[in-house]
Amino acid sequence: MKKIGMIGGLSWVSTAEYYKRVNEITQMTAGGVSSARIVLESVNRQDYVSAVIDRGDEAAACQQIADSARSLQSAGADFIVITCNDVHRFVPTIEPMINIPFLHIAQVTAEAVKSKGLGRTAILGVRKTMEGTFFPEVFARNDLETVEPNEAEKKFIHDSIYEELVHNRFHEETRGKYKDVMAAMGQRGADSVALACTEIPLLISPGECPLPAFSTTELHCQAAVARALDAR
Repeated sequence: MKKIGMIGGLSWVSTAEYYKRVNEITQMTAGGVSSARIVLESVNRQDYVSAVIDRGDEAAACQQIADSARSLQSAGADFIVITCNDVHRFVPTIEPMINIPFLHIAQVTAEAVKSKGLGRTAILGVRKTMEGTFFPEVFARNDLETVEPNEAEKKFIHDSIYEELVHNRFHEETRGKYKDVMAAMGQRGADSVALACTEIPLLISPGECPLPAFSTTELHCQAAVARALDAR
């Protein structure tokens, strides 16, 4: 079994879900009382937020993730899973610095969307995910389109993540508003939705969504276990 290197802490809420689901899937797949080989590098979210939000210092934020990636490599990880969607924007910068690969969350999501014959996916997450290029670029390489929420929708989604979800607060009113956003985006041409913040699936499950929905957390965990158990 390969060792999974996990960069967590962004937030601890989703990191705990990653640890839980990776081990649940490992036991279901490998049988018995199997559990995953995981080495966790937990980033101090406050330091990260201070760099990204307070100072707007993307280079400093990237350096924090690069340091974590190097630590995981030194700890013997075979590949790296980042338990946060928007941090994947740093992957192209960090990959040349280390000798082990990242398992990219957008790629596993694109593969799942394509397997269902869908092709125009609404991306819901923090602003750096919704407005960034890493989801559109990865999806385009898979012959898929992404759809960006409008400004009011982006503000609601981003604020709900920062003010509620990362604090482990999940409210029925917020869940209802997410459904409204998805329905509106469906009327504007989206045929599916990516729950592209690792806390969103803790608020609303794919089965509750008005469009075919993909939990990036669940897909990432499934792919991590598949890679860890692959003998090649």
